Amino acid sequence: MSLLVKAQREGQTIARVTPESAMWRYVGFAAYRLEKDEVLYVYEGAREACIVVLTGAVSIDTGDQKWTGLGSRDSVFEDSAPYAVYLPPNVRTTVRAERDAEVGVATAPAEGRYPVRLIEPAKMTRSVRGKSLNTRYVCDILPQSEPAESLLVVEVRTPGGHASSYPPHKHDTDNVPLESSLEETYYHRLNPPQGFAFQRVYTDLRDIDESMAVEDHDVVMVPRGYHPVVVPYGYDSYYLNVMAGRERVWHFKNDPAHEWIIEKPPT
Repeated sequence: MSLLVKAQREGQTIARVTPESAMWRYVGFAAYRLEKDEVLYVYEGAREACIVVLTGAVSIDTGDQKWTGLGSRDSVFEDSAPYAVYLPPNVRTTVRAERDAEVGVATAPAEGRYPVRLIEPAKMTRSVRGKSLNTRYVCDILPQSEPAESLLVVEVRTPGGHASSYPPHKHDTDNVPLESSLEETYYHRLNPPQGFAFQRVYTDLRDIDESMAVEDHDVVMVPRGYHPVVVPYGYDSYYLNVMAGRERVWHFKNDPAHEWIIEKPPT
């Protein structure tokens, strides 16, 4: 099975991954495009969800709570954080586009320990990771320090000519605190949109070793293994990461063959 999920160029659903389609246990993800006044219904019976307003503006109605005017970005490449809404299981939710919008919906198993809540941009932590041609810009939307049962959600912007998720790292072994086992999806955007980036997913034994050219709106599934991204010059990269596993902590292991780059980056 290919780890690359190609985007649909028309229709409301851009790309969708379920535990069944990915043949794993935890992560679900879907991206949707909504024209003004178009409606998306979200309901998960045994899973929590995080709705991320990637672009445009929407209203979100959970029955007990309603928010309007969520979203301020025209592009995911703007230097700003998104709005998001956390949903426990069994909450019927309506997302209505107030103007053309794009939303991502991340899901993972949950019992319903936490209530519905709005996650505002000002509450999200933004940081710079890496150095030199390894620099990228991170926004923690739903990190392990914030309440949720399984989900971890983060977005990353990477300038053209840079590498990201690099040095190659993995999180596929239950060995906390050295490493945690987390499934992951990458939802890719490119600017300008006709661009492409490269992502490789590989294990130490090379029983998984897949290199993919990803285009705008494609999804890459990472069941296990290392998963670096490289962006050609002239095109900027954005990706939205969704992670989940048995324990809701992110501990990763770098590929020992490439870890030297951290201390002595190439010139």
